Amino acid sequence: MSNWPRDIEDKAKGLISAFSERDLNVATAESCTGGLIVGALTEIPGSSSVVDRGFVTYSNEAKMQMLGVDSATLAAYGAVSRQTALEMVAGALAHSRADVAVAVTGIAGPGGGSIEKPVGLVHLAASARSGGVLHREMRYGDIGRDAVRLETVRTALAMLEEVAGSAD
Repeated sequence: MSNWPRDIEDKAKGLISAFSERDLNVATAESCTGGLIVGALTEIPGSSSVVDRGFVTYSNEAKMQMLGVDSATLAAYGAVSRQTALEMVAGALAHSRADVAVAVTGIAGPGGGSIEKPVGLVHLAASARSGGVLHREMRYGDIGRDAVRLETVRTALAMLEEVAGSAD
């Protein structure tokens, strides 16, 4: 039984169906969502034919070890940055057999924010192995940890759908 909001469950079902029809595999690289995106996808029956893997890379060390994020990128821009999200999605593709991938890194709160990087700031990147990369900087605001994470899942699923259009 799913405890997901209906819109997320419907989007995940649509993605699993569309990816299955097109024989596409997906990987996720998640920090602030802690596996919720791959969890939403794997909630759907038949997802095993589509979902290759999910990387939960909460720490900087995990981002470097599992996804190949450069320590210099983390030092220069921080974990919550466009640059890190782009390296995460590239690493998810490089370390999987996925055709499309999505990566998220952000500050869900309630603490951890700053003036430059407030609570609710999330960087997302999606890419198809065949080309095409998307980046979105979302500023959901200090709407609560659960809400930031659910909004991030919604945005990530929409980005997967968008980038899959360029996957062949």
